[in-house]
Parts: sequence; C-alpha cells; structure tokens
Amino acid sequence: MIETAKTWFTSRSLREQRLVLVMLALLALTVLWAAIILPVTDGLSSARTRHDAAVVLLAETEGRVHDIKALERDRPAPLGAPLDTIIRDRANAAGFALANVSRVGDDGVQIGIASARPGALMAWIAGLEDDGILTDTLTLTDNGDKTVAAQISLRVRGS
Repeated sequence: MIETAKTWFTSRSLREQRLVLVMLALLALTVLWAAIILPVTDGLSSARTRHDAAVVLLAETEGRVHDIKALERDRPAPLGAPLDTIIRDRANAAGFALANVSRVGDDGVQIGIASARPGALMAWIAGLEDDGILTDTLTLTDNGDKTVAAQISLRVRGS
C-alpha cells in the first residue's frame, strides 16, 4: 500500500506534488485542531465556568456563615420570666391594652390588642424582636379611626 501511494505520488508533476503536500499539511492541522485543541479549549472554558460558579457559591456560603455567627454572638439574654408575663409588662409599659393573652405551648403566646396606632405597634414589635421575642404571625385589622386591632403570635428565639 505504501509502495502504491509512493508510486502514485512520484508519478505526479512537481506542482501537483507540492499541492498534495500542502493539502496533507492542512489536513494534519485540521485534525490536530479538531482532535486536540478544540476539546481542550472547550474543557478549559467549562472548567472556568464551574470555577466561577464555585467561587460565587463559596462567597454566599461564607456570608451565611458570618450571619449565623453574628446571630449566635448577639443572642439575647434569657428572659428570666414566663413569656406571657414579659409581654403583659412590656405592653403596659408601651401603653397597649391587651384584650387577651393565652399561652401556646411552652415557648409561645397569643395576644390580642383592640386598638393601637400602627407606627407605635410596629416599633413595639421591633423592640420585642431585638430582645429575642419573635413574631410568628401578625394580623392587623383597620378600626377606621387611624388605629388597628392586632392578633399576634409570639415566641422566644431559638425555641
């Protein structure tokens, strides 16, 4: 087979031999590009994309870890009294008349306020949350006189 190809090649004119050699060189370059260079560059591009996504995910995870550690550091002091007692005292101090207070489990309380200014109520709730008393549910009803009625379910953070 090699002898046949060699005989065929030598039987060509010098110009045709040069054209065949150029064609074979271009074929070799094309095969090299398609078989080696293209797959390697595609793999590198894919690796860069995966690396970029991993870097972003790592940064987000580190941010969440930092937030969790900050929450653990800023843990409020224990309440020192039953939650319903604390809520009654804090509501009286803020000037809210509680319509009802009922315990929900060991760590929760359901309260009702018949009338309160919305801004003052939200500030009071924010103060409770700063001290580790979280709002599970909050239902506000407009009283029609620039006040609201509220049904609030509260619990101690971490419980």
